[in-house]
This record gives sequence, structure tokens and C-alpha cells, in this order.
Amino acid sequence: MDYSDAAFNQIFDTVKTIAVVGVSANPVRPSYYVARYLALKGYTVIPVNPREVGKTLFGQTCVGSLNDILCKVDMVDIFRRPEFVPDIVDAAISAFPDLKVIWMQIGVEHGQAAEKARAHGITVVENRCPKIEYQRLRGELRMGGFATGVISSKLP
Repeated sequence: MDYSDAAFNQIFDTVKTIAVVGVSANPVRPSYYVARYLALKGYTVIPVNPREVGKTLFGQTCVGSLNDILCKVDMVDIFRRPEFVPDIVDAAISAFPDLKVIWMQIGVEHGQAAEKARAHGITVVENRCPKIEYQRLRGELRMGGFATGVISSKLP
């Protein structure tokens, strides 16, 4: 994958609907606040977690699997351990013939599954966070206390 700014901007500019696999309803979990952030930025975020089925998160009803999603999905964001990635990729390829992106969160990589997705014409991002990349590219990291441009301690 080309992890250039242009490649990430292309993803953020073309993706509209994101299925987040492994999302939590607990607001202190990274999967929750990443999904919430993406929803606040205008993406339709479909929560996927069999433990949270039926709950409303980010304006959408949580489903148990990718196969339960009835609308078009542009990107699947994976918040699961690497050993679960092959089954998720297989389900994504099967459920969404026009899928553009499979994004594996920080700490999540699976070479064979990534190659399989690429062979189906899907862009794959591994070991990155879309929230971090979006904020970095859109100059929003300061919202989390970073890159504020303010020097907080000065010499007299």
C-alpha cells in the first residue's frame, strides 16, 4: 500500500460508508471513539459486534456480522486481533462486491489476508488508525492537545 498523504486523502474523499468490525459501546474504548469521530466527520458508520446487536451507536443499529449489513459499504475498519482478520476479509469480499478499502487498526496486520483483498482490487491499510490519519491530514491533531502551536513554558 502506498501510505502517502495523497493515498490517504483519496480514501477519505471517496469513502462514504464504513463498517467498523469490533466496535464497542463503551465510550472509553478506542473502537468507540474512532467510530464516533468518523461519524462526526460525516461518514455513515455501521457498528459490527455480535455482543452489541440492536444497540444504536452513531445513529446506526449495531449488527452482528458484515453479512447483516444491507447497504453498500465502502470501507471495513477492523478492530479485531490479527488471527480474526482472514475471516473478516473473506466476509467483506463476499458481502460487498464494490468494497474499496479494508483498514486494519494499529497493531493489526495480516499479510495473507491483505494480499487476498488486494487481489480483489481492494486497497488495504494495515497498522494505522483512520482517525489519526484524518486528523493529521486535515490539521486537526490540535483538537486532541497536539500541534497547538502554543509554547506553554517560556524563559523569563
